[in-house]
Amino acid sequence: MKIVKVSGDISIKRSVDNGTEAQREAVKEIIAEVRRFGDKAVKAYTEKFDRVTLDSLRVDRSELEEAYNSVSAEMVEIIREAAENIRNYHEKQLRSSWITTEENGTILGQKVTALDSAGVYVPGGTAAYPSSVLMNVIPAKVAGVKRIVMVSPPGEDGKLPAGVLVAADLSGVEEIYKIGGAQAIAALAYGTETIQSVDKITGPGNIFVALAKREVFGDVDIDMIAGPSEIAVLADDTAMADEIAADLLSQAEHDMRASSVLVTPSAALAEAVQKEVTLQLAVLPRQKIAERSVEDYGAIYLAENMAEAIETINQLAPEHLEIMTENAMELIGKIRHAGAIFIGRYSSEPIGDYFAGPNHVLPTNGTARFSSPLSVEDFQKKSSIIAYSEAAIRENGAKIAQFARLEGLEGHARAVEARLKKLT
Repeated sequence: MKIVKVSGDISIKRSVDNGTEAQREAVKEIIAEVRRFGDKAVKAYTEKFDRVTLDSLRVDRSELEEAYNSVSAEMVEIIREAAENIRNYHEKQLRSSWITTEENGTILGQKVTALDSAGVYVPGGTAAYPSSVLMNVIPAKVAGVKRIVMVSPPGEDGKLPAGVLVAADLSGVEEIYKIGGAQAIAALAYGTETIQSVDKITGPGNIFVALAKREVFGDVDIDMIAGPSEIAVLADDTAMADEIAADLLSQAEHDMRASSVLVTPSAALAEAVQKEVTLQLAVLPRQKIAERSVEDYGAIYLAENMAEAIETINQLAPEHLEIMTENAMELIGKIRHAGAIFIGRYSSEPIGDYFAGPNHVLPTNGTARFSSPLSVEDFQKKSSIIAYSEAAIRENGAKIAQFARLEGLEGHARAVEARLKKLT
């Protein structure tokens, strides 16, 4: 992991993958086929890409019972406790409708309504992600979404991972389908004979899933187009080099394109972390992935002082930020851009991934400059409420008509004046 002195504007070397032209065209074709042929197309693509022939797309109760039998009672309780932590945190995000009445009788307000339905995509393939189930489903449940649909690609045995199914059941998902890829996104967006369409799609996936989400956006809502995982650690010489190295590698093992960065004013710490990363890489099970990530997208930025280090963090706008400094809590107010902030040596980033409660679906690729973690509000919409009184239109009607004529919209002006004439 190279050490680089901070100088002027910097940015993480990020992997932004918009797909190839061939990939984009393939996704468009898959979506068109699913819209035209429904279940038939979904099953055909599942056989082609996942090498599984499905009689039924939907997970039935017997598969859920089998999953519970495959997961230890201890692990079920851990998932249950994590779900409760996540639910408790997200319940604090709930917003209510409100109404105000002005002195002239005007009533203004906002009506908050949960989406009717949401689709959650859970990645599959060689790994299982029960945490993705919890983080996407629970905020939707707390928001009041009545129908939540989960899709995930099956393994070669035609089944979903037991942990994923247990997490889904504990979260209250009643519709689970064994489909993945762009065909699953198309089914969620446009529906098939078996799957009714949804209003919003959330959850990460591979490049084909990301491109499909981008393609259907506008017909349905989506959460974000997520990039590879990122971590930045802000540390001084009170931090432990071995702990920082472990945290950097916890992200590097995700993906060869993941970004792991340390920003520090301490040259001694920078060198110590550099050595620790090399030592820990040698015994990491996912060594090849992490090694490539560290080599291509990792860095240690050496700042002149803590003020410069903090400004560097704000320029990076990382997905995950760990602050490992003396009096770390005092620095929170100076951080403007970060998806999730972890304070102190005991707040290692995986705590947020699995158990603490805040959402781990976070803005990547520097989008923390303007976007936020997945939340309850992502599954709600707002309607404005306007009830003008007679007194209010008497007071403001002429002004409104004048404003409309400023924009050249005579019809708008006359619509207001039609009321005013009857009040004179």
